[in-house]
Amino acid sequence: MTRRFNFRRRRMPELNTTSTADISFMLLVFFLVTTSLGTDRGLGRKLPPLSDEKQEHALEVTKDQVLTLSLDGNDRLTCDGQPIGRRQLRRRVMEFVAQRPEKNVIAIHSMPQTSYAAYFQLQHTVVTAYRDLREQWARKHFGRTLSDCSDEEREAVAKRFPQRIADTVGTEKGGGK
Repeated sequence: MTRRFNFRRRRMPELNTTSTADISFMLLVFFLVTTSLGTDRGLGRKLPPLSDEKQEHALEVTKDQVLTLSLDGNDRLTCDGQPIGRRQLRRRVMEFVAQRPEKNVIAIHSMPQTSYAAYFQLQHTVVTAYRDLREQWARKHFGRTLSDCSDEEREAVAKRFPQRIADTVGTEKGGGK
């Protein structure tokens, strides 16, 4: 007689994966909410008009209406050929723009070896000088801060002291830092 063994096949228990997607989604949301993302610094600039409009808005200036700022390959800053510090530069830009608000240009010349940090600091200093000058003028003429002024008043301040910044890069060979 043959004996048959009746083995019951046992089924392997399965993992319940129903809530796995929910848990994954909750973890993703948690990390997105709690993680601080690095913010890049940048320079806000109004682009020049298209070539057809460019001739209409061209500004003719003489040499005495241009303030030349230069950064060399070692990040040394000069203003009209003279070494200058950041604090003095801010005052110098404010004085220069206040003396000739209608026609002035800040010419920034940098070399390819100039570090971005030095260039960014220079741009920031120039923009801060414009902002401070505009703020002073708004307080004097409108009796309130620039941020409290109406859109028309802000436009009048911007017309009084328009930002005219010209950037040029030197021709020496080499890469930036």
